Amino acid sequence: MINNSSLAKWDRLNSKQLDSQFQNDIIRGLNCSPFEARAILDSVHKVYGDFFNLTPSLKPGQVQFVITGVENGPSKSLKNADMVTVTLTLDAGTEDLEVKNASGVVGLRLHRLQRICQEALIQGGVLTIEDIANRIFNCGERTLVRDIKALKQQGIVLPLRSTIKDMGRTLSHRVIIVEKWLQGMEYTHIAKSTNHSPSAVSNYVRRFKQVVTLATENYDVHSIAFMAHISIPLAEEYIKLWHHAEIIQIRRNELLGTLKK
Repeated sequence: MINNSSLAKWDRLNSKQLDSQFQNDIIRGLNCSPFEARAILDSVHKVYGDFFNLTPSLKPGQVQFVITGVENGPSKSLKNADMVTVTLTLDAGTEDLEVKNASGVVGLRLHRLQRICQEALIQGGVLTIEDIANRIFNCGERTLVRDIKALKQQGIVLPLRSTIKDMGRTLSHRVIIVEKWLQGMEYTHIAKSTNHSPSAVSNYVRRFKQVVTLATENYDVHSIAFMAHISIPLAEEYIKLWHHAEIIQIRRNELLGTLKK
């Protein structure tokens, strides 16, 4: 089956004539059918489509990397693994400066480490320690191992290729942050205890409120994740929090106020 979703970017660039030329060359050169030529063209779009898109989609501080897809099993070698292109935020500007001022260089690295791992996962990829050390942070792998251990002691397991299959029901840092907020902690205190900025904490809580609002309107989890711009597993965890977490009354009142709006 041909996946036409990857052709949308080309349609916006008015490249139908190039598509036709490419297909005609493939048909003549490989002596294949038009359907087979279309399938080959679609594969080209899926692999190289992001690089053909001329719309400025990257924000300052963001970069694109090709990494292994999340569906690859741990037994599959990286050489044979399916790859995906993901956009990672290396520098979030003011948000990162706030974290550095509050938690220092190490705290900033922990914050960025969590962010890029979550961004990769949401886009269908998983990073490796080698990726982060040698291609992104330009630091020693032992440094990252210490960072990963420190986060694990806080109950945070990063979605790396080496851990994604063993994560089980371990909470992501976003769920931990929202849970602290539901228990009554303020943004500044949550930020200090989790190596995040107050603005990042505020953003996670805002997404949680969106999920609760959509869930009470009986939207399914796939629609909720799409409209809230989060992953389906995170939407599921947020819904579980809403139903089962210990929520102090002031937070319940705040959530009810959001629902009324």
